[in-house]
Amino acid sequence: MFSVFLFLSGVSFACADAPTLSYFPTAIEQGQPFMVFVGGVSDLSSVKKITFDGQSTGVFMYQNTPTALVGVDLNKNPGLYKLVLTLAGGATVTKNVTVSSRQKITEPLGIPESLGGNTTASENNMVTELVAENKTLANLKTFAAALWTKKFLPPLSQIFVTDPYGYSRQTGVYSIPHKGVDYRAAIGTPVMAINRGIVRLTKSYTDYGNTIVVDHGLGVMSFYLHLSKINVKVGQLVQQGQVIGLSGETGYAEGPHLHLSVRINGVSIDPVQFLDLFK
Repeated sequence: MFSVFLFLSGVSFACADAPTLSYFPTAIEQGQPFMVFVGGVSDLSSVKKITFDGQSTGVFMYQNTPTALVGVDLNKNPGLYKLVLTLAGGATVTKNVTVSSRQKITEPLGIPESLGGNTTASENNMVTELVAENKTLANLKTFAAALWTKKFLPPLSQIFVTDPYGYSRQTGVYSIPHKGVDYRAAIGTPVMAINRGIVRLTKSYTDYGNTIVVDHGLGVMSFYLHLSKINVKVGQLVQQGQVIGLSGETGYAEGPHLHLSVRINGVSIDPVQFLDLFK
């Protein structure tokens, strides 16, 4: 258990019945999500906000406990950061969270012939397209409350990771971080929504290929890339496990697979570690 102090009117004191703040997992690294729990209160009305490094994150009920999801950016400087709970009455509870370095790995990655092959012009075009595509994905709206009531689940019935999150792909002079996870999936494999949410985008991109974005509320979004088929429309409410498309190799892909990204308040985190939070 953590030793937590309640700060009220400038005086700190320990109290068995005072609200508490804890998080899981307790070891956090760059690019990792973590779950925050508020103990000693029974409902969301007791919580005004939770912030990590000054940034607010949404609060929802999970296993009868006020809970928040926090995403640590892949490029966040290692060090000590403050996690702060502000209660409805104005009192605060503060914990320090240590963010450690993620191992840096770089691997070469060529450009498919369909996108011009390994030429300087193709490399420049790829990066230009990535910037433009990321811009369209950066400001998608999110529902103000959690749209999910069940645990988050993997997007495929059979899971095998071919490319993990967090390493850098060296393409010519460019080093591009892989801010998602690639799963083995033959063309036409059913792709399922990892939880209930609203479809915010369906689009065909040069680099990302056929893409679906599902908003799960409270800033949590899932991204499904390189699809061969899209089965849903923008604005549609989808359920956990619903087939939203079929896997493929559209866009910047050297073979059939599913790329899944998960963002929390705009921060792309490790999807495997995100799903592990709900096991």
